Amino acid sequence: MTTNAPKKAVILAAGSGTRLRPLTDLCPKPLVKINGTPILHNALRNLEAVGVEDVTIVVGYRKDAIQYACGSRFSGLNINYVESTVFNSTGSAYSLWLARGVLLSGDCYILEGDVYFEEDALRYLNVAAAHDIAAVAPFEPCMQGSAVTLSENGLISGFRLKQTAADLNGDGPALFKTMNLLRFSFGTLSKTIVPSLDDLVRSGATQTYTEELLAQLVERRGLKLAAARCDALRWYEIDSTDDLRIAERLFATASLRPSPGSLEHRIGG
Repeated sequence: MTTNAPKKAVILAAGSGTRLRPLTDLCPKPLVKINGTPILHNALRNLEAVGVEDVTIVVGYRKDAIQYACGSRFSGLNINYVESTVFNSTGSAYSLWLARGVLLSGDCYILEGDVYFEEDALRYLNVAAAHDIAAVAPFEPCMQGSAVTLSENGLISGFRLKQTAADLNGDGPALFKTMNLLRFSFGTLSKTIVPSLDDLVRSGATQTYTEELLAQLVERRGLKLAAARCDALRWYEIDSTDDLRIAERLFATASLRPSPGSLEHRIGG
């Protein structure tokens, strides 16, 4: 693992999780439990395990519940909060913009608050010489959402938003699902990501999602975003009750872990 792994992380956890109702009528989506463990607590434990010291959580819907569940310290982590008061009318890129002060303070992990994943997914983000890297996994028929294509040297070459099983084509390039787990260097955050977020907010495009912003930066601005392939790891993005059931089955089984020597060849860049 690289010796300069980020000490800070931002978790985007402001959304209302409408597709998980009635579970989210009183409980914010990041606190929905997978086999007894809240999604957010799993993320925090994994971040601490890879050396993170400070986590900033962007909250909105049912913010008090998240603050109560995580506090100002969670195990060995310092926890800070940034509040979005317009979470019902803005996208995840706006939530990320609210945390721009953290992004301008050094290398940083960026996570969505609805992803349940194994600790090794974060370790995969660090086993690389690449400065900026995103976790990806093969796009399976049961999935939907943002997908990417990869170049021969393991960089993300393009984004395909709002994909479903119907978009999978055996004759086309392999598609990989974005896991919404990212690591960015301070240089990229300060020179590219934060200025782009500033432009987005100034233009009024506050409903933009993070994946849409990254697609523009990769495809039009030359952002070199490497891919950490997490093919053998367990993870799932929880958007619906069907997703919740799949994740509970997935994490109720024994872990499928690659051998330690297989990490390097999965990292592009």
